[in-house]
Amino acid sequence: AVSVRTQEGERTIRIHELHMEEDAGKLVHDPWLDQTRADYNRCGVPLLEIVSEPDFRSAEEVLSYLTELRSILQYIGVSDCKMQEGSLRADVNLSVRPKGQKEFGTRTEMKNLNSFRAIAYEAERQIELLEDGEKVMQETRRWDDNKGYSYAMRSKEDAQDYKYFPEPDLPPIEISDEYIENVKNTLPELPEAKKARYMS
Repeated sequence: AVSVRTQEGERTIRIHELHMEEDAGKLVHDPWLDQTRADYNRCGVPLLEIVSEPDFRSAEEVLSYLTELRSILQYIGVSDCKMQEGSLRADVNLSVRPKGQKEFGTRTEMKNLNSFRAIAYEAERQIELLEDGEKVMQETRRWDDNKGYSYAMRSKEDAQDYKYFPEPDLPPIEISDEYIENVKNTLPELPEAKKARYMS
């Protein structure tokens, strides 16, 4: 879990899972040349995806969470977390719901966010749709930072769309409690602990 602090106070964001992936190529669309080119520069680079629980209630909490997470990853030497170089990326799944409703609304996903204006924009867009009696479509959207709005990239099915399945050529790895304890004991002092120590 990661603690976040905003003007509203402190809350805990739970981690749902962490899993390893391999970076893929990406398509770069150039509207001026009317061309699409393939960028394979990061193909094969291992990456760690950290999936949080839907515990966020504002764009400020997302910013606080990513700032704290980035700090932890840098302190323990996992990554340099340079967003401009692609070593830290954030995808946001967002839905809105009336106050008091337990069920989550229909979510949209925005890929590789580097602007937190996008989160506030998407929340407002969904609220306006619902207030006008329209439905929110489950889809992946892209944020245009220059124009200040998002647009649909592709529709998305449910979690099955990700097609998670075991890799038959990779045996399961069992990690002992002793190994985990040893790793914990060799971690450097984390940012929050250091801050608390300096303040005391």
